[in-house]
Amino acid sequence: MSAEPSTDALLSPRPQPDFSRRLAHLRVPLGFLGAAAALWLAEPTWLSLAAGAAVSVIGEGLRVWAAGHVEKGREVTKSGPYRWTGHPLYLGSAVIGAGVTVTSRSLWVALLAAVHLGETLVAAIRNEEAGLREKFGREYVDYRSGLVVDELRRFSLSRAVRNREHRAAIGLLVVFILLALKIRLML
Repeated sequence: MSAEPSTDALLSPRPQPDFSRRLAHLRVPLGFLGAAAALWLAEPTWLSLAAGAAVSVIGEGLRVWAAGHVEKGREVTKSGPYRWTGHPLYLGSAVIGAGVTVTSRSLWVALLAAVHLGETLVAAIRNEEAGLREKFGREYVDYRSGLVVDELRRFSLSRAVRNREHRAAIGLLVVFILLALKIRLML
């Protein structure tokens, strides 16, 4: 007896509970609230700021790389970081969250980030995957199963801008400027 799901089960979108869909859609506003709480709870030092910024820059770099490849809602993207992970934008966000946590030097910020990222990103991934299975069917299932040959597409900065990734980069910069100001005021 096989534990593998049937082709029909893989192709049919799994209905998402209303709460999960709402949580996925609220992840950005909740992220702003979480960032405000993190700024308030943070106890950064210049060393933690440097270390956390280095981690966060890696996360933002992954997001920019992904945004420079993805054509959201138009195709199943298979180039750039999508060759290795189905959700590089969310992975980049998780790495950024880890960087902010390192900078904060606060157990409360670590717990807040873990809960926020764990809950909202999982909800967003489930919601997104259901939509992609519905829209692209077999092509998406094959991609997620690793049955697709890599697509050769070059990174495009204009595509990253079209995907509004500059907003995330600016937001990250603002967070680190505010954390630096907090350090300066604590001295």
